[in-house]
Amino acid sequence: MTDRFDLTGRIALVTGASSGLGKHFASVLAEAGAKVVLAARRMERLEALAGEIEAKGGEALAVSMDVTKADTIQAALEATVERFGGPADVIVNNSGLSREGFFTNMEEDDFDLVMDTNTKGVWLVARTFAGALVKAGKPGSMINIASVAGRRVGYTMTAYCASKAACEHMTRNMAIEMARYGVRVNAIAPGYFETEINDEFLNSDEGEKMRKRIPMRRFGEHEELSGPLLLLASDAGSFMTGSTIVVDGGHMWNSL
Repeated sequence: MTDRFDLTGRIALVTGASSGLGKHFASVLAEAGAKVVLAARRMERLEALAGEIEAKGGEALAVSMDVTKADTIQAALEATVERFGGPADVIVNNSGLSREGFFTNMEEDDFDLVMDTNTKGVWLVARTFAGALVKAGKPGSMINIASVAGRRVGYTMTAYCASKAACEHMTRNMAIEMARYGVRVNAIAPGYFETEINDEFLNSDEGEKMRKRIPMRRFGEHEELSGPLLLLASDAGSFMTGSTIVVDGGHMWNSL
């Protein structure tokens, strides 16, 4: 049964791989046997992670990518093909950021940055890498990292919630378009997991109040996303497309 989760021979792209969940996803995919392409803007961190993966016997390539810039995504695809002989067949769209504040006070540039990164960035990466799979006649799996914030509302989080709602719905649209080509498209919607984006909030008094509202009374551990990731990336999830796996300790269903 464990062979169903084996990714030996696969090539996996992870965006936002320089820290947080992206770094964890890349390590998990490498441990499962995939050759990993680490994409982000902070090359020093990516190269350090690539070194860690290769020290454990894996293969990794660090590429500079800004998901809001189509030319950098295309360059990453070309580097992937040159290094590994083909396009990535596991694509993890993980890059994301947030700008918070009352929507009436938010600057247009901040709103645009959130939407461009969290929504348009997913589309740009998918267009390039899933498009390459179609051209190569190669099956694959794309995993978009959504959020429970895309299904619930968050105080002062209008842009982020809107971007993640769009990401999840875009996943379903992509899934029906890619199904005929053997490319599955699914999403993972995490609840609260500590990363560089939210660590200050989660360790504040308000963060403690949030923790108490989660039915399991705690925040998630990164390792608790490994199973859903491998399910969607591997043959274990071969009949899944257009699905979203929510991993949030029951937060979505807490009582009003």
